[in-house]
Amino acid sequence: MIHYKNTKAFAQEMDANDPLAKYRKQFHFPDFHEKEVIYFTGNSLGLQPKKARTMMNEEMDDWARYGVEGHFMSRRPWYAYHEFFSEKAARLVGARPDEVVMMNSLTTNLHLMMVSFYQPSGQRNKIICEGKAFPSDLYALESQVRFHNLDPDQTIIELHPREGEHSIRKEDVLATIAEHADELALVMIGGVNYYTGQVFDMEAITKAGHDAGAFVGFDLAHGAGNLHLKLHDWGPDFAVWCSYKYLNSGPGSISGAFVHERHHKNEELTRFAGWWGYDKTTRFEMKKGFRPIPSAEAWQLSNAPVFAMAPHLASLELFDEIGMEALRKKTRLLSGYLEFMIDELSEKAEGASFEIITPRDWKQRGCQLSVLAHGMGKNLFNYLNDHGAIVDWRDPNVIRMAPVPMYNSFTDVYRFGQILEGALKHLGKSTLAKEV
Repeated sequence: MIHYKNTKAFAQEMDANDPLAKYRKQFHFPDFHEKEVIYFTGNSLGLQPKKARTMMNEEMDDWARYGVEGHFMSRRPWYAYHEFFSEKAARLVGARPDEVVMMNSLTTNLHLMMVSFYQPSGQRNKIICEGKAFPSDLYALESQVRFHNLDPDQTIIELHPREGEHSIRKEDVLATIAEHADELALVMIGGVNYYTGQVFDMEAITKAGHDAGAFVGFDLAHGAGNLHLKLHDWGPDFAVWCSYKYLNSGPGSISGAFVHERHHKNEELTRFAGWWGYDKTTRFEMKKGFRPIPSAEAWQLSNAPVFAMAPHLASLELFDEIGMEALRKKTRLLSGYLEFMIDELSEKAEGASFEIITPRDWKQRGCQLSVLAHGMGKNLFNYLNDHGAIVDWRDPNVIRMAPVPMYNSFTDVYRFGQILEGALKHLGKSTLAKEV
């Protein structure tokens, strides 16, 4: 049990003993601000690895040199570019190499997965998802339901916290699955809720969903690169994730998909097909009739978008070098320090308080802490931003902060606490509450 202290000396000592501290120098920190920024929004867009530019320039140089022949003659031949990710991406999410593929964007991949794994039949047509899911997930679910001529209001079952609580209890998730077992087609939940930062028990949810006779999938936009995932062992049918948040691969960059190996040889499984998912050994025969690759690659539609993938390859090399166990260990310490700072300042605040709505149990959270700023309005967020603390605001009064273990430091957390304390002293209750 570590005893945190709200002192610069304590933060510096923690940084001095941090085995991951050296990786901070491998990222570009924003310099648009007159102050040195504290970047706590890796849950929205990760920082740029310095090697990303090198990787991108190498692909540009090979395009210039080889033209179309770059598909086979470049230093990383484009024809099989997605295969450079298989081993690293598999280790990242706890899968086997043939169970993962990098392709498309996250919501596109979610739709492709639901084409295969949401197949309503008779009364078995319901979908369970968490309430207050990220809008893209909700819109994808709604549109898939409508595609099958069903009513989203009658088909989608949303999970919500109990009255007066912020997190959804595990027992309530499992009870809802059991209650609707006879009519359930799909359980599709964000592994980490984007708003509260709550981590769901994906292994237990998968087992309950399968016991009910349903398929199970997860959106891991806030999970990949944040949690120590074990997708193969947990056994969901599919998962999807983006690479621009914790995976530091650039805005709108490539997405990942996982399909459990038990589905790889099922050629009768409904799917939307494309040339790049066709059997590699006969792909260039250009024949009619789709023959899927017996792996997650079968869900590919088109050849690799190399320029979107190059930064991700640079990022995955760092994750592979460090490992998720080490990152998770630092996350626990770093988010714990931020939790300590917020609690201490909340006790000092007059006429206002901070309520952490992310679970206190470190096993139920990743990097992100979401905080309700009671008695305060957006002036608080503006003050933080003006003083170089880059965080995220969600109406009406929630601040999301994510100290990322790969590039954030304990000194960042200490400095953030100093800025937050300054906000409380400077703004005062009347000003803070003005915009509530």
